Amino acid sequence: MTSSAPELIRFENVSCGYGGRPVLEGIDLTITTGAIVGVVGPSGAGKTTLLRAMVGAVPRMTGSVTVAGQRVTFGGTPNVGWVPQLETVDWDFPATVNEVVLMGRWRRSPWRPWITADDRRVVAALLERLAIGGIGDRQIRQLSGGQQQRVFLARAMIGDPVLLLLDEPTSGVDIKTRDDILHLLASLNEDGMTIVLTTHEINSVAAHLPWVVCVNGRIVAEGDPDEIFTAAILNETYAADLRVVREGGTVLVADAAPHRLRAALRHTHDGYEHAHHDHDEDRR
Repeated sequence: MTSSAPELIRFENVSCGYGGRPVLEGIDLTITTGAIVGVVGPSGAGKTTLLRAMVGAVPRMTGSVTVAGQRVTFGGTPNVGWVPQLETVDWDFPATVNEVVLMGRWRRSPWRPWITADDRRVVAALLERLAIGGIGDRQIRQLSGGQQQRVFLARAMIGDPVLLLLDEPTSGVDIKTRDDILHLLASLNEDGMTIVLTTHEINSVAAHLPWVVCVNGRIVAEGDPDEIFTAAILNETYAADLRVVREGGTVLVADAAPHRLRAALRHTHDGYEHAHHDHDEDRR
C-alpha cells in the first residue's frame, strides 16, 4: 500500500500452505504502521492463511514475511494480537472473562504462577476501555456476541501488540453489534493501532475501509475500495458474476445472477405470451 508511514509488514514472494498445493502463491504485500486493512475473497481463498502467515502459524512457507523488521518463522511468536472467529471458540470451556483476557498476558509471560493485583487492574482498565467493564467474573458463554468479541479483543490487546489481526470479526453478529465493533476498531486505529481483518461482507464492512486486499490464492488487487471494487476485479476475485453500482458516492456490490434470472424469466414469459397469441391467431 502507498503511504508515508513506516513499513510494518512485508511479504516477499511468499507461497504457503499446510500440505500439498500451497493455499497462497507469489504474495508480495506491504502494510504500513497505523493502517487499517481489510482482506476479502471467497471461502477457501486464503484470507485466514494470510493472517496466520503473519504469526508463524503456517507450516509450509517459502519467501519471506517480516513484522516490525523481524522475520516470521513457523512457530515464532511475534508480538501480534490475534482475535479468532467466534465460531471456532469452545464456549463450553469453563472460563471467566478475566481468565480469558489474562491468557493473552500469560502468552507473553508463561512463567507467571498466579494472577496478581496488577494483572487485575490491567484487565479491569482494558475492559473499561472496550466498554465492557464490570463483567470480569462472568463466564464467557453467558455473554452476548458483541461482548464475546470484545473479550477476545481485550485478550489480543493486553500484550501491547504491534499489530492486531482479526478473523471475520463481524461474522455471526447483528447489525448493531457489527457497527459497534467497526466503530471500536476505528477508534483503536485512530489511537495508532495497526489492524488487519478478514471479512466476507463486501458492502457493509470492506467498502468502508480505507484499504482493501482482494485475495483468491494470490493477490488479485489492492487499494481504495472506491477504485478497486470494479466488476472486473471482483469477478476475478470471486469467480462469480458480480455487478457494481455507485449511488451517491457509495459502492454497492450485488450478485448479478438474480437480475439475469429475472431477465431470463421475463424473456420466457414474453415468449410464452407471444407464442400463445400466435396460437390463438392460428385458431381463428
